[in-house]
Amino acid sequence: MKLTEILSGEFNPAEWESKGYRLPKFNIAEVREKTFREPVWVHFGGGNIFRAFPAALLNGLLNDGKFDRGVIVAETFDFEVVDKVYQPYGNLSLSVSLQPSGTIEKTVIASVTEALKADYVFSDWQRLTEIFRSPTLQMISFTITEKGYAVAPADLECGLKPRLAMGKVAALLLERFNAGALPLTVQSMDNCSHNGDKVRAGVFAYAERWVEEGLAPEDFLSYLRDGTKIAFPWSMIDKITPRPHEKVKELLAADGFEDNAYIETARHTFTAPFVNSEEVQYLVIEDHYTNGRPPLETAGVLFTSRETVDKVETMKVTTCLNPLHTAMSIFGCLLGYDLISAEMADEDLRPFIQKIGYIEAMPVVTDPVVLNPYEFIGDVILRRLPNPFMPDSPQRIAMDTSHKLSIRFGETIKKYIDRGLDMDNLVLIPLTLAGYARYLKGILDDGNPFSPSPDPNLAELQALVAPLEVGRPDQDYGCLKELYSRADIFGLDLYEAGLGGRIEGMVRELFSGPGAVRATLHKYVKAR
Repeated sequence: MKLTEILSGEFNPAEWESKGYRLPKFNIAEVREKTFREPVWVHFGGGNIFRAFPAALLNGLLNDGKFDRGVIVAETFDFEVVDKVYQPYGNLSLSVSLQPSGTIEKTVIASVTEALKADYVFSDWQRLTEIFRSPTLQMISFTITEKGYAVAPADLECGLKPRLAMGKVAALLLERFNAGALPLTVQSMDNCSHNGDKVRAGVFAYAERWVEEGLAPEDFLSYLRDGTKIAFPWSMIDKITPRPHEKVKELLAADGFEDNAYIETARHTFTAPFVNSEEVQYLVIEDHYTNGRPPLETAGVLFTSRETVDKVETMKVTTCLNPLHTAMSIFGCLLGYDLISAEMADEDLRPFIQKIGYIEAMPVVTDPVVLNPYEFIGDVILRRLPNPFMPDSPQRIAMDTSHKLSIRFGETIKKYIDRGLDMDNLVLIPLTLAGYARYLKGILDDGNPFSPSPDPNLAELQALVAPLEVGRPDQDYGCLKELYSRADIFGLDLYEAGLGGRIEGMVRELFSGPGAVRATLHKYVKAR
């Protein structure tokens, strides 16, 4: 069973379907021919998240007869992805949805019609130029990670042939301007706050330099600023797409599916002809499109206002997902766990994060209406975190924790203060912050040392708790004052917020000796 057999027609559909593979229901050749002539969507970034989410959404529309053209992928960073993941398999891939039950769902994705290398040294650049000059092009989108929107001063010196992604996009938009100032929506789908503004800032950095140097006319800037011509909507995306999973490879091989080789490129992209991802997914987009768009709302995308997108992001980051992740990572590291899914079977950790979300954070949640916060947390606790296929670890999530605490917990505390809410309702959030001091000490609950995850502030913060020792009951905890008054770390001075003394008391309990982390966690979770 090979993907290329589907393109050649030399395969037995009944065999694939009997083994649970969902095959394309549309005429692949016809869709590719029409898309070549009348392109509507170019996506930058051919990685795993693209194939598992945007491309899969479009694949569903094609299967249901709700759209008639595919998506063209353009790779700006790792050209081996085109050579090794797309071309050998005729641009087909297998999407494997990982269910919390331990089963998988398998769908052949055939919505990608072309895979192009977005660089001037390849003939593909001429094809991209042709696409951007087409009046039928409606949108371009991105999953290139937040780093992909960076602008380097040296790249601005490259004239109309920059090397970085935003410079190449600006060059292609200049082609579209020269073709008649045609409208287009520039849509980020990356997991970063206010992502549309990041694309806009990157594009404008190049465009402004080119106008300044006489490489582009002033009208090019006017074109980019005209919201009826070029739009940069915000979006919120949420879906975990881990590296190819060994168990998934084994399950596919047992079916007789042969396209299951692991691929690591020279740039350390980890991928395969199949892409595995969690089943739960969210994509909320500001509905500002200047030249139409595919009917993605019928595939589950929520189109709404910019204000609502921002509310969804705030709900996720400050209440319903990210704080739970951080709380789990701190205590998971202390208790010696190396898998988030395993933590969810812990009788203390599971109710710990559940009560943080439902009891302590929910009173100040930002309700975006389009997504129910209670249902969102329910998906996190019941379907997402327990998924045995998700190889995520508390150690990975604990990276850069000092940069996360102010948003994930500080914002909730501020809202309690601003709204005059009862601060006594905050118990497990202070416990999480107390656990951070024990985490910084680098001593597991059993008394053995461990290395906290990389963090730019790690050495500085560890120095603050250096005087403390585990199992020394009469020690001076005065050093905590310097830690928990750090507004740059926690978003506010926790002593001024009235929580400093409470947190100090919890730290004393956590440092009381071996087994104190488990005992303290159990005590407060049970009381809550």
